[in-house]
Amino acid sequence: MRMRDAHDAALVRRLSELGRADIAVVGGKNASLGEMIGKLKEARIQVPGGFATTAGAYWQLLEANGLVERMAARLGELKDDASNLAAVGATVRQMILEAEFPGALSEAITRAYREMAPRGARGPVSVAVRSSATAEDLPEASFAGQLETFLNVRGEAALLKACKRCYASLFTDRAIAYRRNHGFDHMKVALSVGVQRMVLADKAGAGVMFSIDTETGFPRTVLIDAAWGLGETVVQGMVEPDEYHVFKPLLDNPAVKPLVGKRLGAKARKMVGSKLMNTSRKERASFVLSDDEVLQLARWACAIEAHYGQPMDMEWAKDGESGELFIVQARPETVQSRKGAGTLRSYRLEKPGRRLVSGLAIGESIAAGRVCRLESPAEIDRFEKGAVLVTPITDPDWVPIMKNASAIVTDHGGRTSHAAIVSRELGLTAIVGTGDATAVLKDGMEVTVSCAEGDEGHVYQGRVQFAVQDIDIGAIPKTRTEVMINQAEPAAAFQWWRLPTDGVGLARMEFIIGHLIRIHPMALVRFGELKDRKARKEIAALTRGYEDKTEYFVDTLARGLARIAAAHYPKPVIVRTSDFKTNEYARLIGGEAFEPKEQNPMLGWRGASRYYSEGYREGFALECRALRRAREELGLTNIVVMIPFCRSPEEGDRVLEQMARHGLERGKAGLQIYVMCEIPANVILAEKFAARFDGFSIGSNDLTQLVLGVDRDSDVLSALFDERNEAVTKTIAELLAKARHSGTKTGICGQAPSTHPEFARFLVAHGIDSISVTPDSFPAVKRAVASAESG
Repeated sequence: MRMRDAHDAALVRRLSELGRADIAVVGGKNASLGEMIGKLKEARIQVPGGFATTAGAYWQLLEANGLVERMAARLGELKDDASNLAAVGATVRQMILEAEFPGALSEAITRAYREMAPRGARGPVSVAVRSSATAEDLPEASFAGQLETFLNVRGEAALLKACKRCYASLFTDRAIAYRRNHGFDHMKVALSVGVQRMVLADKAGAGVMFSIDTETGFPRTVLIDAAWGLGETVVQGMVEPDEYHVFKPLLDNPAVKPLVGKRLGAKARKMVGSKLMNTSRKERASFVLSDDEVLQLARWACAIEAHYGQPMDMEWAKDGESGELFIVQARPETVQSRKGAGTLRSYRLEKPGRRLVSGLAIGESIAAGRVCRLESPAEIDRFEKGAVLVTPITDPDWVPIMKNASAIVTDHGGRTSHAAIVSRELGLTAIVGTGDATAVLKDGMEVTVSCAEGDEGHVYQGRVQFAVQDIDIGAIPKTRTEVMINQAEPAAAFQWWRLPTDGVGLARMEFIIGHLIRIHPMALVRFGELKDRKARKEIAALTRGYEDKTEYFVDTLARGLARIAAAHYPKPVIVRTSDFKTNEYARLIGGEAFEPKEQNPMLGWRGASRYYSEGYREGFALECRALRRAREELGLTNIVVMIPFCRSPEEGDRVLEQMARHGLERGKAGLQIYVMCEIPANVILAEKFAARFDGFSIGSNDLTQLVLGVDRDSDVLSALFDERNEAVTKTIAELLAKARHSGTKTGICGQAPSTHPEFARFLVAHGIDSISVTPDSFPAVKRAVASAESG
């Protein structure tokens, strides 16, 4: 595109000529597009080219039509209680829509548009027309989501109409209210229109990307949401998109693909042109992006973040004809990046009640209140302050209601939807994408909305008791003894990243199997032989998108483990292989066909004894494949493997042999293998176990049970179950002495140190290397350990 004269240059600018210094001229959005086009060529980031009208063009339109004084006068009539906001806004917008473009301005815009067309193009080029306020996306002024965007605009007349509608969107009710609340003079904010070549995403897909975890602020992950068709469905929360998490520190390693989270979204609808239509069954069962495309976008996110020097919020699109990926917007992330790192607020449910609905958790808090179910923002008069807002979907018109809610629950939307973004900004507890909240939750119901249980949020019946704890990170003392945390849920892995832990002392594989996978591994291995029709149907639904049923197990488990490991990388994350009892395995989908009925499952076919046996050996092979994938393909080499309930050194040999057969060889690629110490035999024969394994992890619950002969689950005997019993402490002291003599690492992952500070002091006195505790008890245990070390 050529600029004909200096007068044009004052009205229209090429995006490629713009940069961050031009925010006052073309707004944050357009200045950012120009910055990326000009400064990020080396990173090979593709941004659609085009032009932007300037703030001067906006003022010329207003002045040529005599609107400045008229608009200011009408806006000055806005009442303190905003009761006439709708009328004032409608009048001002109509003034702009009825205005005539001055000849020079319309000529500058249409000429720039014509020059966007490639040589030999037939017909007018299709463009995206975006609004960019001159104060937009500054740290103190985020107008994101308030101004209009028009896609697939074609032809000069349609372009001029879209430009006028963008100008008018500066005076929507929500935008007027926002500026008023934040002290902006309405007549000192201008609007620039960005016109970009349209990416044909309606023939492929689009979405949103953040260079930081939007829920926890974890800075080492890129979050990507994706849906079929144009990206408006994701931005506006109309669909449940695919979701990907990429671990940034390993992106530069060409030998690995650090895609640590991958969730298939429902993607029930897509936007094609201006039409919203249903997706096909195949589209709903398929991921929008390939793994390589996800990694390419993540690398771009890192490059953009590095260039701007701060976490970024981006929009991307894929062209359905060329297959190319593009970044179509980039602006600073304004929620998590502003939070201080010094304090961590922790929420914990004391006694969860009956679950009513579930969806994606936004944030990590808990709130309670009375349900108010609304269909439209026009029902604001029905809303009581402090109620739980339940609605199908939100857009910026809902903000006045959202500000007064204790929590928000929606039927639709993903982590980057309007409801999610605004809830984070307002510090609200929110669950989005439930699918059925408006059908299940009735007006006036007392409910508790919990986002403190990982990625999935739950609405519970009634007001459930919960605890809130503020942790001063700076006040946690340093210790020589390592203090680690126990983690089971990948969904909650990033929640505790600010804690100064020494890693994870216990990551329970069975939690991932039970909560995420839900299917017995042997039912996947032997799916063709499974006779249970109900189980077959459930398995088919859960494994959609996977031709090989076992691949569903391996992929889900590998990424779950990798996500936990990523949160603490490069510190060690000790993963215990599955330790279900037979009755627990049987409760998995398809499990009854593969499990015997035992009188005493606690002492039955569990732990190491399963891994080499005919009845589970193929299931253990899947566990090994997942561990190897997490370490070698995803790159999380800080994973340490731990074997539970190993009754003899010879049994340990058989398990190690099975692991080596599946590529998990002790010492190879730095792999360490630990063994649980939870059977008296582990202590008695500690020297022989130490010759086979790299470390011991004391399971104080089972060890106490077997030393004292007390069923830990018995209410009648509960008073007798005590890890501080002398027989138990002498047993542990003996193990620690033997391990010290053999140079074998020692740790403890049982509950005792979390609940009994004096037990932690006992362990320190006997030279334990590490103590692993529940995250909420970490500060208290750290203080107890520091006290013990100081004498």
